[in-house]
Amino acid sequence: MKKKIGILGSTGSIGQTLLKLIDIDKFEINFLSANRNYKKILYQAKKFKVKNLIITDYKSYSSAKILNKNKTIKIFNNFEIFKKIINKKLDYVMSSIVGIDGLKPTFNIIKFTKKIAIANKESLICAWPLIQKELNKHRTSFVPVDSEHFTIWSEIKNVEKKNIKKIYLTASGGPLLNIDANKFNNIKMKTILKHPTWNMGKKISVDSATMMNKLYEVIEAKNIFNLNYDQLSILIHPSSYAHSIIVYNNGLIKIILHDTTMKIPIFNSLFNDKKVYKTSKTIDIKKMNNLKFQNFKTIKFPILSLLKNIPNSFSFFETVLVTLNDFLVKKYLNKKINFINISNNILKIINLREFKKYKNIVPKNINEIIDLNSKIAMRLSKLI
Repeated sequence: MKKKIGILGSTGSIGQTLLKLIDIDKFEINFLSANRNYKKILYQAKKFKVKNLIITDYKSYSSAKILNKNKTIKIFNNFEIFKKIINKKLDYVMSSIVGIDGLKPTFNIIKFTKKIAIANKESLICAWPLIQKELNKHRTSFVPVDSEHFTIWSEIKNVEKKNIKKIYLTASGGPLLNIDANKFNNIKMKTILKHPTWNMGKKISVDSATMMNKLYEVIEAKNIFNLNYDQLSILIHPSSYAHSIIVYNNGLIKIILHDTTMKIPIFNSLFNDKKVYKTSKTIDIKKMNNLKFQNFKTIKFPILSLLKNIPNSFSFFETVLVTLNDFLVKKYLNKKINFINISNNILKIINLREFKKYKNIVPKNINEIIDLNSKIAMRLSKLI
């Protein structure tokens, strides 16, 4: 019997990588979703015989409707149609929509699937307790997709948390690792967007350069694995061969490595050890002998100084942080501010009284998070 799956964000890098692993003789794709890339999603629907498409940008949705000559493909403009197109729990859903726009569909799809693999950072950062409650309510299993979190999850899922002393997440250091911080003021955007080890979109490439991406991953790890921030740290590791390091209270230290490709965590989230990853390589001795771990320096990556100020308890603080970063990165990509203004503004604004108060307020539902995101974005447009 074919496994039934769905993909939120099928035209992005995660979605496209997942589709490369799909055998249409063994999988039936219930739905695919995209925002604007209607030509790509129509191609995917034809190739994988998908009957339901969700295209959220209205202009792109309208264009897709005109182009769609195959009347067996139904095209929708929003995610409210899950209950219409899913009459029985799917076996697997990948949530890989980028940004806060992915939060609500991620939350809403949980009840319709047996397993969800989540690559949407905002779900894990801003709403994890709400997501976790929904997972438990509907007995839906969860797999994190980021390489760092997947390797940690694989290693400690059957380990008691009291036996873990420390977990290190690795960071390549991005494109600025070997550039003096004094030169950041005049750094060119093409340098920022050229990541040395990963092929990523513009937004994530900027987040990698500031190291906000790694700060996010620490928050995600704290949430997913129910740890305190003092149990988590970051190590610079330029080759991105090691993805996490687990230090146990019994003296053992385990370094978890895999090739620098998202195919491995995505493959394992889908097949769950029931199929052999055919392109597995032997140990890369050259990389093993040149791991070159090093501590990060806040003079180069000032955004990481926030690690000392993030509250351990769940609050709206994470939503404010995500909204603030999204706003400033968008300004940078539109050439309204320079690179160092991203970190400088975040560190300044996050400590203003009107934003600090959110450390003490707990979201009650997903809609409150989405509403605050809009409210903060509007405030920032007047402030910056």
